[in-house]
Amino acid sequence: MKDIQNQLHQWILKNQDQAIQLLRRLVQEASTQKNEANAQALIIEKCRQLQLELDIWEPDIEKLRQHPYFVSARTSFRNSPNVVAIWKGAGGGRSLILNSHIDVVPEGDTQQWKDDPYSGQIKEGKVYGRGASDMKGGTASLLLAIEALQSLGIKLKGNVIFQSVIEEESGGAGTLAAVLRGYQADGAIIPEPTNMKLFPKQQGSLWFRLIVSGKSAHGGTRYEGVSAIEKASLILARIQQLETERNQRMVDPLYENIPIPIPINVGTIHGGTWPSSVPDCVVLEGRMGVAPNETIEQAKQEMARAIHECNEQDEWLREHPVQLKWFGAQWLPSEIEPTHPLMQALSRSYRHVKREEPVIEAAPWGTDGGLLTQVGKIPTVVFGPGTTAVAHYPNEYIEISQMLEAAEMIALTMIDWCEMDTSV
Repeated sequence: MKDIQNQLHQWILKNQDQAIQLLRRLVQEASTQKNEANAQALIIEKCRQLQLELDIWEPDIEKLRQHPYFVSARTSFRNSPNVVAIWKGAGGGRSLILNSHIDVVPEGDTQQWKDDPYSGQIKEGKVYGRGASDMKGGTASLLLAIEALQSLGIKLKGNVIFQSVIEEESGGAGTLAAVLRGYQADGAIIPEPTNMKLFPKQQGSLWFRLIVSGKSAHGGTRYEGVSAIEKASLILARIQQLETERNQRMVDPLYENIPIPIPINVGTIHGGTWPSSVPDCVVLEGRMGVAPNETIEQAKQEMARAIHECNEQDEWLREHPVQLKWFGAQWLPSEIEPTHPLMQALSRSYRHVKREEPVIEAAPWGTDGGLLTQVGKIPTVVFGPGTTAVAHYPNEYIEISQMLEAAEMIALTMIDWCEMDTSV
């Protein structure tokens, strides 16, 4: 294994320029929602160079709508293709899905960027641009790992299934479509920007909307009305209490470095129409974290109970209960045991490359891993180059050295997990 690792390391260093160029080209394509096709074309071109078996399709949104875990505000995925490319194994080994998403969040205020958000510029060992860290750097690592093994003449027993999916940033419709299309494996790796930490567990999340009713009146005689803002303050206090209650139950050591493992965040508040009027409606919208060991349904029920209790404790709210609605994006939670064989294989590869123990934690955010684990029943580890400290922010970047190290680790994991074919 040591000789193979040395060969891999040297090959990756020698051929890093082509991986960097691929990453730059991917970043230069602004693959925001509905604009993924050009970036996917680059992926397709690379997969054809690697002679992988390609499956390219636009997910059928009507079929997806029939699934309970489908979420998307779109009406069609026209010109937004999924790409799956298979490196066929000789047989007899475990299969592995390498899942990456091509979509990126919008660039936001361009005035906050030092350069064009899609420049792909290289500065001080970093590639800059929207999506560099989340997660086109990880995508480049996956393809570099496959190419390295092929170029060294290494053949595997198990299939490697590379996936470049759409819609991760808005709830995972692309990965759900791939699972429902029949893509299965014995394990999966998602190279989200974990800063090279290994995440066997991740929280899920839900978006919620709370509609609080009041009674309008003139501000000069506000006692004749009922302020929806004042009633909303009761709801906000109960939500904070619920967050505390839920996190007191979180004793998993993988969350010990995360101050609030499963937060409940109220992100928007809208209410009132005039400074001199008592507000008759307030709408609160937010995000609810879901623990790895609970279901989406359980989290929803707990929120519903908390709101019901708050309604029952207030005379006005008993007669005019707060409405709870679930909307928008959601991400399923996910967990496998830290001792799972895929975690062990990836940990061994990490040690070979870094000569140190990997950091194993739980992800503070959601990924498509919940869909792979819960819907596909595929044990999934989230691990990749880059960091969320710069993802979704202006001047996003990824360190080239991390991208190369991740490629080497994933290549070694493919050998360990899928097994080398020595029959030829």
